[in-house]
Amino acid sequence: MEKIYDVVIIGGGPAGLSAGLYSARAKMSTLILEKEKTGGQISSTEEVANYPGSIEHATGPSLVARMVDQCKEFGAAIEKDEIKEVRTEDNIQVLVGEKGNYYARAIIAAPGASPRLLGVPGEKEFTGKGVSYCATCDADFFTDLEVFVLGGGDSAVEEAMFMTRFARKVTIVHRRDTLKAAKSIQEKAFKNPKIDFMWHTTIEEIKGEGIVESVVFKNLQTGETTEHKAAEEDGTFGIFVFVGYIPQTELFKGIIDMDQAGYIKTDDNMKTNVPGIFAAGDCRVKSLRQVVTAVADGAIAAVQAEKYIENTFHE
Repeated sequence: MEKIYDVVIIGGGPAGLSAGLYSARAKMSTLILEKEKTGGQISSTEEVANYPGSIEHATGPSLVARMVDQCKEFGAAIEKDEIKEVRTEDNIQVLVGEKGNYYARAIIAAPGASPRLLGVPGEKEFTGKGVSYCATCDADFFTDLEVFVLGGGDSAVEEAMFMTRFARKVTIVHRRDTLKAAKSIQEKAFKNPKIDFMWHTTIEEIKGEGIVESVVFKNLQTGETTEHKAAEEDGTFGIFVFVGYIPQTELFKGIIDMDQAGYIKTDDNMKTNVPGIFAAGDCRVKSLRQVVTAVADGAIAAVQAEKYIENTFHE
């Protein structure tokens, strides 16, 4: 058999990198596997203003680079590969990747979750430049500006209300004529003088030169399209998309307990229902998905993995 790592971490976002740091510092042989680029969603963030201690205008990529350097400094290996299958053989976790197989005494699943995209022209181009998927992260950048919030569920309406603390006007854009959010949340939104509504409406295109400057709306009842341009004194406005997240947990379906949306169920110690498999970060069932909670999850998962290995393999 090839090398057996103490811990193999699936995912190189903040949760995975934090787990790698704590695992490697505990002198466990550690491998982080990332199928794309390290950093996850934060890699596309221009400024990380709400991460504790990040007061020198750190960007997402610069913060990730520091995390990667820390992991490597303590001996964690980082490789690019996509895992296609996970199974257990004689207490050893077998990970089948595109480039080969990996073996571990414990796995920390940190594959993250991706915001569901609108899939319209300009969306990807202006992500981080007016288009956002996280009000908690980016609301402050739109202080005294106009903001459009796409979606009608609990998250969309709650985030819209949060945005009213910063933006001068918030418009909820929904493809139906009724919201899906809980009635108690709807009532608060309807009473908020800063919130307007655009019903039966979707976005067709997002435009601008470097930043969002206009958006094309389509009325689904009439088929009519209208272009909304930023006020001249503003130059830009915000588009916040809350049409759902997709946890990247397909690999573990049928192996680990999940909720209906596909988020992994864990206890407070990041333990799943399968011994030796832990989960951390946005892939978990949790109330807040932020870098600060992801790195906390990763640290806890690594410490618990160490205890699991000690109890299982060194008795």
